[in-house]
Parts: sequence; structure tokens; C-alpha cells
Amino acid sequence: MKIKFYKYQGTGNDFVMIDNRQNIFSKNNTKLIEELCDRRFGIGADGLILLENDNSTDFKMVYYNSDGNESSMCGNGGRCLVAFAKKMNVINNETTFIATDGLHHATISENGIVSLQMKDVDQINIQSDYVFLNTGSPHHVTLVEDLEHFDVATNGAKIRYSDLYGKAGSNVNFVNQINENHFAVRTYERGVEDETLSCGTGVTAVAIAMNAIGKTTANQIELDVQGGKLEVSFEKNNGVYSNVHLIGPATFVFEGEVDF
Repeated sequence: MKIKFYKYQGTGNDFVMIDNRQNIFSKNNTKLIEELCDRRFGIGADGLILLENDNSTDFKMVYYNSDGNESSMCGNGGRCLVAFAKKMNVINNETTFIATDGLHHATISENGIVSLQMKDVDQINIQSDYVFLNTGSPHHVTLVEDLEHFDVATNGAKIRYSDLYGKAGSNVNFVNQINENHFAVRTYERGVEDETLSCGTGVTAVAIAMNAIGKTTANQIELDVQGGKLEVSFEKNNGVYSNVHLIGPATFVFEGEVDF
């Protein structure tokens, strides 16, 4: 059977998109998803995302990591899915959709900048050498000195598989401060099991974590990732971070057909 796919990327975080509103895709075939995401033998992507119908919102987001397993929220994937939904004429320039972590509101500009509202954050575990929080996906955040030459894959895997997070593991973000409201971030993503060029829930976690530990008092943070630049804005009241937005480009790369 042939199926049409679309490739999108958000600051280098890339995804295979499939319009599954007619339920044509076999969602239980984890091996197929893994093969499609394989960079040498498949299309190549950090994850695969299905656009599906939803009775209460504009659409439903179903996200799979490149290992074939359905996963928690993906911020850059959500932004790319908004751009894909617009291309499919499902939405115009604003939308509300459902994902695994709940409702999301988003807007998309004419030049492809997507502002995606993320979940509120009210629980932050601050330790002496790291911060842990959940922004739709779990994230470990730690500051390092020489981020450019830091071994993200090795050190990220050690933390991801450590007893600290058990079998489920955590995404791991390494951070360097550039100035008061500007940080550089590199992320090891579980499910991909390697560094990715960008992680949307990761930079969201970094922005909130840096504010929570007093590294910045700003509520609009610039974040440099390996694949480009993102922004995170939020409101803070009594330790609760709300109206959190992940802002950045979502770009169509190519489309094609695949037999499966």
C-alpha cells in the first residue's frame, strides 16, 4: 500500500508527517515507524507525527519517537504539525488541538513562525547541580562550562539511563548562559537516544528552569540550539508558570510516497 508523507523541520528537529484523518496508517506497527524514521534506510526523521480527527478541537496530534514508540509531547513537532495542518487546509492562522498532554493553542504567521502554547508548569525540582521539570515531556536541565565541546551523547545517556529517572528515563539538556535573557542549549532526547539539533519541550524547560533558579528575571527568553533560534515566553505567578509559549519557525522540506 502506498501512503503520502510530508517532511517538516523546526530548527533542525525533523519529522515525517502523515495525514491520518481517514485512519489509513497502521499505528500499532512500531517496526514500520522505526524504519520510516531511519536516516539510512528510510525517510529519516527524529519522529513521526499523525494528523488525526478530533471531535472537540481542530485536530489530534499523535507523536512517535524514531524508535517507533508513541511518546510524550514534542514541542517542535507540535509547531510543525500546526504548519502541516495549515497546508492541508485544516486550519487558517490559529488553532486549538489535542495532544497527549492536553489542549494546545497556536498561531502561525505568514512567514511560518509558529507560537505554540505549552502546558502550565507548577512543579519544579531544584537541586544543587540540576533542575528537573515536565513541560509535556520530562527534562533534566544542567549548566555546563564549555557547551560547544561538551560530549552531549555520552553524558546525556549516562543521566538518561541513571537510577535518578528509572526505566522511563528523561530528556537531558545542557545549558550555557550567553547573557541575562539568552541561553545556548544542547539536548539528548530519549527515544532518539542521541543529541538532536533542537528540542522544543527542552528549550521550554530550560527557559523556565533558568528563571526558577534566578539566572534570569526575564519572561521572554532567547535560546540558541544547534539548528537555529527559538524563543520562550511565559507568565509567573506564585511559582506557577502559565501562558507558556514556544515560538519559532516550522518549515516544509519535501513530500513523497512510500510503500508499506
